[in-house]
Amino acid sequence: REKWEWGGNKLLQLVCETWEQRSGCFRALCCKGPPPPRPEYDLVCIGLSGSGKTTLLSQLCSESPENIVSTTGFSIKAVPFQNAILNVKELGGADNIRKYWSRYYQGSQGVIFVLDSASSEDDLETARNELHSALQHPQLCTLPFLILANHQDKPAARSVQEIKKYFELEPLARGKRWILKPCSLDDMEAVKDSFSLLINLLEERDFEPSRM
Repeated sequence: REKWEWGGNKLLQLVCETWEQRSGCFRALCCKGPPPPRPEYDLVCIGLSGSGKTTLLSQLCSESPENIVSTTGFSIKAVPFQNAILNVKELGGADNIRKYWSRYYQGSQGVIFVLDSASSEDDLETARNELHSALQHPQLCTLPFLILANHQDKPAARSVQEIKKYFELEPLARGKRWILKPCSLDDMEAVKDSFSLLINLLEERDFEPSRM
């Protein structure tokens, strides 16, 4: 009888311990809850036709290259990153569309400007003028800029230093928050790193003290 009582108590103890462990795991799972939502930022993406805006954004969204069509008006893509979601409004870069760009600037929190670093001198001059206009526009001038010198894999591509000097970025964008990075479809990891830097600037803006 003593053995039975001891065995019964031992069994009861094991049952209680097992229940406590399972209850603890259940509470941990229930109380942990879903992960906090990622912040979302609304961006505008501009650049001349052929600069590669659509292809870069499609690659970041893991879309099939076969379905990529050049943007003629505008399109919106939700580009996911680990710490944020970028809602990018891409504007077509044709001559007859660029004059309407400013109509789509409202509500933007950041700017992506894509240029073809291997383009002709005329196109590079046009891209330079468009970037200058964007940097000085009242709705964009206080926003962070990510400037991507695309098509770096082409033999005629200008270096980042050449682009910076030709576009006169140092004097023009002094006091502004901007990033100039080389990029190509051959190195999408570098493109993602460039966007991560832009996200850092957007996060810094979130924590800026409000001005009264």
